[in-house]
Amino acid sequence: MTPAEEFVEFAHAAAPRLRRTAFLLCGDWHAAEDLSQGALAKVFVSWRRIRRRDAAYAYATRTLVNTYLAEKRLKRVDEVLTASVPDRPGVDAGPENRMLVLSALAALPARARAVVVLRYWEDLSVDQAAEVLGCTPGNIKSQCARALDKLRAELGGPEVARPARADARALGKEAASDG
Repeated sequence: MTPAEEFVEFAHAAAPRLRRTAFLLCGDWHAAEDLSQGALAKVFVSWRRIRRRDAAYAYATRTLVNTYLAEKRLKRVDEVLTASVPDRPGVDAGPENRMLVLSALAALPARARAVVVLRYWEDLSVDQAAEVLGCTPGNIKSQCARALDKLRAELGGPEVARPARADARALGKEAASDG
């Protein structure tokens, strides 16, 4: 089998999953198609250099995320102005939740969105996500925590009580004086 035929076989198998991941990153099926096709084109250029064919999907995912982030760096404004504010649906179980989650995901900055998609959609470990994004595991953990806080705030999820440092010190002093 020639390298070109190997790539065609790989692309047919990987394209649907890459397209779904791209949709979660950009929130638009047409843009997701363009993004996944662009990533596959870049993978094709490098196909002969990919020694381990079992790692080709990981390489394609990393290429997809890097392409998405590069596009976001070039194009900062992605807002659509409308004449009226859209109604916000109630929080019911079902397809409405999917739209709410996708909307909240779209509100995240590009890098934070990439972290959430890699960790929770692609089900990568902290170390794997750090490798894909080319940063430290600690960076992934902190970005993920901030992104999840923003998602909870956007979706109206359970708030985590976090006392400020001054409040924590005051509680500590009260506990010490009581003891």
